[in-house]
Amino acid sequence: MILVDTGPLVALFDPQDGRHDECVRTLKEIREPILTTTAVLTEAFHMLGPASMGSDRLREFIESGGLSVWFFDRPALTRAFELMESYADHPMDLADASLVTAAEALGTRRVFTIDRSDFETYRVRRGHRHHALQIVS
Repeated sequence: MILVDTGPLVALFDPQDGRHDECVRTLKEIREPILTTTAVLTEAFHMLGPASMGSDRLREFIESGGLSVWFFDRPALTRAFELMESYADHPMDLADASLVTAAEALGTRRVFTIDRSDFETYRVRRGHRHHALQIVS
């Protein structure tokens, strides 16, 4: 399973985005399920614009089963807030925190992102150990 960040979703569904072709190539190479979070979707739809063709295509992609969505429960939301606080020196937004929280909950470390600088900093907690995320891009 690979978690998908906002940047690739925007690039995939906005042909004018400078990273569009790169993200399309990367998506074609992925051979396992992809998943994102509601916080990431909120950010992606905001960036694409609610009435845009990109938003329409993203909705169709989700509805056709191309992308699954992970939803917060209370403990996951609390964990995301903890992460945002712990990365205060390198500000982490809710979308990024939701992906790290999902990675911890779902037992994956793979993230499709174009935001290397942030995701190279974040760590996934497994018991008492913290592991680097594996960036797919």
